[in-house]
Amino acid sequence: MKLLRIGLAQCRQTDSLAANEQTIFRFLEMAAQERVRIVCFPETQTVGYRVDIATPTTRVEPAWLDDLHGRVAVRCGQLGLACILGTEVPCAAGKPYNSALVISDKGVILGVHHKTKLTPLDAIAYSPGNSFETFDLCGVKVGVVICFEGFRFAETTRACVRQGAQLVFHPQNNTTRPNDWKIPIHHAMIVTRAAENTIWFASCNLCHDAHQNCRSMIVAPDGRIQAQAELKTEQLLAADIDIDLATQAMFKFDTDGCAQVLFANTVERHEYAGSD
Repeated sequence: MKLLRIGLAQCRQTDSLAANEQTIFRFLEMAAQERVRIVCFPETQTVGYRVDIATPTTRVEPAWLDDLHGRVAVRCGQLGLACILGTEVPCAAGKPYNSALVISDKGVILGVHHKTKLTPLDAIAYSPGNSFETFDLCGVKVGVVICFEGFRFAETTRACVRQGAQLVFHPQNNTTRPNDWKIPIHHAMIVTRAAENTIWFASCNLCHDAHQNCRSMIVAPDGRIQAQAELKTEQLLAADIDIDLATQAMFKFDTDGCAQVLFANTVERHEYAGSD
């Protein structure tokens, strides 16, 4: 058993850079107090989602953003806390990338993932990325997929698993439009990403008092929900997860591994493998 305590910051997000900054540092402190090793923030937490919360034309100084990223990294190092930070990164093409910064528990910025699949609204404000990356955090291979690309495109999570990911974080922003009918659909897709790959899948939405079309959820490799947040409630969702359960059995289509996930101890190996 290899336990890792992770946290999802289901926090409020606004069009105020200062308010978002305060929220980020507040949740870093909360995560440290809860003995979390890796904390994930919602999509675009630093600036605010440019389609609904901020605007496509919101001016963000690159120097300010770089400074904030650096200060978050320093605080993570001081707290011994790794972080997946929903943010944006300037793009030479004009529109920024919708990004997730990956920071180690030593306070080192390891890299960044840019959202590759954009909704029709996303495309108004953001440029698409074109790759998937994995990172070593707290001794675990971690992948990142952002909102739409993780919900609707199974191949994005599989690209991370192909690189060895046992835990995939999913920063999202599903709040500002009254589409409550989506809630069970979103939950089903989160569960599916975990179960079809036999990995841990941790999806972090933000808190919105009017509309929140998905919970923040931590899902085990067998598809069972380990922990979930309340809708429209600001909270740090923390849970201890056993990384050894993330065998990637379904992804690898490993017979014995699949049997263990599907049947546990209710089926003996000789029942499906004969006398070999």
